Amino acid sequence: MSDQSQKKIVREIKVDLDKCIGCRACEVACSGFHASPKYSSFNPSRSRIRVVQDLVNDVYVPLRAGEYTAAECTGRQTFKIHGKQYTECNFCPASCPSRDLFKEPDSGLPLKCDMCEDEKMPMCVEVCRPGALTYEEREEERADEEPALGEVETGLQSLVHKHGVQKVMDTIARMSQNK
Repeated sequence: MSDQSQKKIVREIKVDLDKCIGCRACEVACSGFHASPKYSSFNPSRSRIRVVQDLVNDVYVPLRAGEYTAAECTGRQTFKIHGKQYTECNFCPASCPSRDLFKEPDSGLPLKCDMCEDEKMPMCVEVCRPGALTYEEREEERADEEPALGEVETGLQSLVHKHGVQKVMDTIARMSQNK
């Protein structure tokens, strides 16, 4: 291990609710960027960012798609903000079985914000004229962590979770014999 600490780049989109006017340009830009081919269609239901509205207080909250969760959360807390009742689901960025927010409308697959891949700046930030969305990159110390799983490992982990280790191993053995 070297004496120099390793750094990682953290990319973050910050939201200023006082500036969001609910124009939803971020939703349209995101859906266009992720269309295939890029910008061939604009369908906000495919967007990785959604603007949720509180009609009582005329407040807009842009939410970015977060991690997929295989099960509904058990937290059912409610919050009262300016006299209106909210559940945890109202502002949750996760894609889960209990709601269709952040799911691809045709396939039902979960969506997750990828910050527009390797673009200089995420499209939602680029088109946000009121400045409610801002982009920041910063360096942080990298903690000693386990190596990240690749696509194959993640897929196998999911299959093991769903079908069990023995069934996955039997299937792999059968596939190996058929080569």
